[in-house]
Amino acid sequence: MPIDPFAPAQLGPITIRNRFIKAATFEGMSEKNKVTDRIIDYHMAVVDGGVGMTTLAYCAVSEDGQGAPNEIIVTSDALDGLTEFAARVHATGASASIQIGHAGPVGITSGGGWAPSRIFAPQGLRFTKAADEATIRRIIDEFGDAAEVAVDAGFDAIELHFGHGYFPSSFMSPCMNRRTDGWGGTLEKRARVAREIAQLVRDRVTDRIAVIAKLNMADGVDGGLWLDESVQIARLLEADGTLDALMLTGGSSFENPMYTFRGAAPIAEIAEVFPQPMKTGFKLFGKRFLPEYPFDEAYFLPYARQFRDALSMPLILLGGINRFDTAQQALDEGFAFVAMARALLREPDLLNHWKAGDHHEGICIHCNKCMPSIYEGTHCVLVAPSIRPGHRASSDNARAT
Repeated sequence: MPIDPFAPAQLGPITIRNRFIKAATFEGMSEKNKVTDRIIDYHMAVVDGGVGMTTLAYCAVSEDGQGAPNEIIVTSDALDGLTEFAARVHATGASASIQIGHAGPVGITSGGGWAPSRIFAPQGLRFTKAADEATIRRIIDEFGDAAEVAVDAGFDAIELHFGHGYFPSSFMSPCMNRRTDGWGGTLEKRARVAREIAQLVRDRVTDRIAVIAKLNMADGVDGGLWLDESVQIARLLEADGTLDALMLTGGSSFENPMYTFRGAAPIAEIAEVFPQPMKTGFKLFGKRFLPEYPFDEAYFLPYARQFRDALSMPLILLGGINRFDTAQQALDEGFAFVAMARALLREPDLLNHWKAGDHHEGICIHCNKCMPSIYEGTHCVLVAPSIRPGHRASSDNARAT
């Protein structure tokens, strides 16, 4: 019997109105590290368009956890805006999730981002800082503090960012983690940061909200994390009993972002956001940092099936889903939810069409020209400015200033 994608579904302690999740995608619309009206408008478009749960992203657990300027920092200073965000989403019958993380080696802090080891960071043309014991402990604690703010704000779920080369992900990576102490070496030690974060967050939130982790299946770099070890890490997390679901992803913002996105690499467009001489340098050498990968529908599905075979916990499939039949197939194969991003950026109401029986393929062409748009507010460049989600004629103020 096929799974009904639009029937309510359980995720840990919460019930979501359907099995479609708006995947976390940095909106580039926050100001002074807080929620803005633009961000709320942006998410209301996909909520009104039919998603079961939308995810606010990327939210840093501390100032030095930011991967871009003005990202939301999940502290009490941002509580008012976060509370309004959750309330507005709930008023539609949808659920609200918040992605929290620490950018680690891709952080924007002066002197380089925190990492397990001191290594060269090509995107910043500088070296990372090797985190000492006190820094590791502080960052783990900050995840717990941010989780409590999320509960106070009324969110239904927390998504812990354990992928894309960020702080927890960098510790899992064999090529980024060169430590020989209690945080590196064996797989269990490299997974320790992620496991301790998940345990602390669960202890802080108990069963009040769902806890998800976004986990890399593969880093997409030589010597990085791959299936043989990532499946083992997933088993450890499952055995810990701290998570309600895993969202499966891949790629590295530190070394290979296009492995996450697939499709065209918008080298020229990204170069335009840089000052000289970085602009010219990126135009000349950007393909080394952004190699292109052909786009295939549900490109992470073959890897994700390895996890489905190895685990019993709920799994969320992510990665280039444009078609209803692809989503239906994933659910029928045993995946609990389907996460979508670019398809909904192009057509925020795509799911309403699917629910009504119009199963047309999403019209996102995976040109990835939305990637450099984060600096002015993430959007599809093929959508007229006046009708873009989150578009406003003039910038508004951050909430709780």
